Amino acid sequence: MMKQYQFEISTRGRGLISISTEVAKCVAAASVQTGLCNLFLHHTSASLSLCENHDPLVLTDLEAFMLRLIPDADPLYEHTEEGEDDMPSHVRSVMTQNSISIPITAGKLALGTWQGIYLWEHRLRGHLRKITVTIMA
Repeated sequence: MMKQYQFEISTRGRGLISISTEVAKCVAAASVQTGLCNLFLHHTSASLSLCENHDPLVLTDLEAFMLRLIPDADPLYEHTEEGEDDMPSHVRSVMTQNSISIPITAGKLALGTWQGIYLWEHRLRGHLRKITVTIMA
């Protein structure tokens, strides 16, 4: 059995946004006790992440690290059609992931104690991001 859902998240610009609740609602709607939940993000300038969900400083530190690793307006980049964050956003997306699979156990996402699911917006301004959730039993 396989079920599929989609939802959209409006971002406010660069940063990580928890989507654990939205994904958990999809799992509950599927009524699957044991299976797999796959998430797919339909964009090339954002990504998905499993990350610590307890201390918000982890999210701040991740963004600071990424900015140091992949700075905006680097003269290396030729693709700047949409601004100084255009190519850095694509590089960030390629270096992270746009798809994640999580086990379903006893009808719930089998996340670790401190794990959360995040959409990581890499653009400076906000965007509407689409995620497909596929539940397999």
